[in-house]
Amino acid sequence: MIDKIFSPETYSMLGQWAFGFVKNLIVAIVVYYIGSFLIKWTTRLITKLLERANVERTLYTFLTSIVRVVLWFCLIIVIISVLGIETSSFIALFASAGVAIGMALSGTLQNFAGGVMILLFKPFRVGDYIEAQGYAGTVKEIQIFNTIIRTLDAQTIIIPNGGLSTGSMKNYSTEPYRRVDLDFQFAYGADLNEVKAAIGKIQAASPLILQGPVSDSDVVSAPWIGLTKLGDSGCVATTRQWCKSADYWTVAGYMNETVYQTLKDGGFMFPFNRMDVNIVNSDK
Repeated sequence: MIDKIFSPETYSMLGQWAFGFVKNLIVAIVVYYIGSFLIKWTTRLITKLLERANVERTLYTFLTSIVRVVLWFCLIIVIISVLGIETSSFIALFASAGVAIGMALSGTLQNFAGGVMILLFKPFRVGDYIEAQGYAGTVKEIQIFNTIIRTLDAQTIIIPNGGLSTGSMKNYSTEPYRRVDLDFQFAYGADLNEVKAAIGKIQAASPLILQGPVSDSDVVSAPWIGLTKLGDSGCVATTRQWCKSADYWTVAGYMNETVYQTLKDGGFMFPFNRMDVNIVNSDK
């Protein structure tokens, strides 16, 4: 028995196995160094291309990390295969784990996909004032999974990117100019021309209200005033005036305050809803 174990055939088989293993090990080491070099070169190339495309730093950092992990996984599988180890079981194991993780993190993956879409197509940027998912505020940070906005009363709102990328959204900062539409109600019997003249002077007096078209916009027009409704209690005059987007609330406040005070000082009556209650004595 011992003679068979230490026979020349056994030594020959061991020598062949050792030679094959050493050869495969040397090839695996060479593949490792070449593969690691190619992974570094590929990730650097992707980073440069994304930087030239003006992709958000958060996005291209995350994408290059994913690419690096996938490439290293492929390299490990190749090295294991070169060493002569069966790789089908490893691939099946990782595939099963990937499916399980994907099902467990379905909501998170949806938010991740939404974050990628937002960072790629840029429907809004940091600093924009948006309204979405029932909230309105200034965008403070765009993350991979969430977007953080701050409301006008300094509340921090965290909105998942999944619903933000697929739902409706208003971006008030996209256009440089906005139109301020306001309604003013005055009593029946007032002179419409006098009302329009008084409001027109207020519009012309504000340096923030644009008095006509501008060269960098095809929608801006001169201020407009018109009678738009005959209500139950009075007439409704609508005013439309353009201003820079940053001046929207200043112009709205100025118009409301100044129009009220001007019409009040001019003797115009402001109507209000009234209910008459008649009490009938049934005993008489």
